[in-house]
Amino acid sequence: QVQLVESGGGLVQAGDSLRLSCAASGRTFSSYSMGWFRQAPGKEREFVASIRWSGVGTNYADSVKGRFTISRDNTKNTVYLQMNSLKPEDTAVYYCARVSGSYNSASSNRYEYDYWGQGTQVTVSS
Repeated sequence: QVQLVESGGGLVQAGDSLRLSCAASGRTFSSYSMGWFRQAPGKEREFVASIRWSGVGTNYADSVKGRFTISRDNTKNTVYLQMNSLKPEDTAVYYCARVSGSYNSASSNRYEYDYWGQGTQVTVSS
């Protein structure tokens, strides 16, 4: 069983930065592409960013491109989301997730992910 635990959320002001972390259990972390999603109240869960299992190859939602950076450290079984120039519309619960199937490409489709963390709240005040 895989466990994903997010951390690093909080309350910040517009223009500030945060770095989210997602620690994964298990020995096969380096074989799986990972993604970050977010869900604001009353809205669908949406794709934010993804990273290929090798760490080479990333993808971003247009709304965060140029402001957010996804990365991973396979030696620490951890994936990160560096969020800069935060905006009030970035307020949401942020989830990390693992793509279903080893060595599969990163994906923006939430239905292609099989394990999810519990989420971490990010609130950006104006």
